[in-house]
Amino acid sequence: MEVNSTEFLLAVGGMVALIIALIIGFRMMLKKRGEEDLAGQHASEGSPLKGRVKYPAVDAFRNTGTFFRFGLAASMAFILLAMSWTQYEKEIYIPDDALFIDDEIEVEPPRTAEPPPPPPPPPPPVIEEVPEEELLEEEEPEFMDQSIEEETVIEEEVEEAPPPPPPPPPPEPEVEEIFKVVEQMPRFPGCEDESSNEEKQACAQKKLLEYIYKNVKYPAIARENGIQGRVVVQFVVEKDGSITDVNVVRDIGAGCGEEADRVVQSMNNMPQKWTPGKQRGKPVRVQFTLPVSFKLQ
Repeated sequence: MEVNSTEFLLAVGGMVALIIALIIGFRMMLKKRGEEDLAGQHASEGSPLKGRVKYPAVDAFRNTGTFFRFGLAASMAFILLAMSWTQYEKEIYIPDDALFIDDEIEVEPPRTAEPPPPPPPPPPPVIEEVPEEELLEEEEPEFMDQSIEEETVIEEEVEEAPPPPPPPPPPEPEVEEIFKVVEQMPRFPGCEDESSNEEKQACAQKKLLEYIYKNVKYPAIARENGIQGRVVVQFVVEKDGSITDVNVVRDIGAGCGEEADRVVQSMNNMPQKWTPGKQRGKPVRVQFTLPVSFKLQ
């Protein structure tokens, strides 16, 4: 037997109402009997203190068996309802072309470290011809007397040390390359039990779409104005499976782009992270492009 949440609540409410009605009815019956002249009715029986109770007509213990059986039946009915309570998962609508991307979308190439340009070649030496008329005769060196006598004081020439060279500039931070296509593309978590890589990829794609369309909320402004379309979001799956560099490359407005960005950002709060992409067996950074459809039903 299957019982949904509405039927379960109605059944429990009916049982509670029935129990309250029985309690109120039983109290009214005892009150009515108590108002009668029970002392005059039982005057011929002698002293009422000889019996177990003073007046058997209003003895509450004589209905103990009936109340016990009713409570047992109510408990069994409640247990049966609780065991039959069935919760149905909300049906997630996923468009047929959920992963289709138009060719008109300009996809920004991933940012990679570019090597610095080579230095320009030195200019060729220019040889100028000197005319013979401008040639000057070499002057003979002037003779200097370098003889030393005892009274001559020789002063030692101290050469000044050259200043130290300036420190080299700090190295530029190394930016790891971001791939778009690798040997093993990154996967959404939850499909590691599958046997082959193709089955894992298909399962991850299905779970990714289920996560997106389960958590995305149609913006009220877009719904009121009848705005529909496809938002394209790009993000980078890091080597540890986290999501970074979320960028909306195509937006239809009315808050749809912000909503798609929010859902993609929320993947970092999942208990499990993405399985990173691998190139030659090593995890690498991979750019992922995800379309999100907004369609009124």
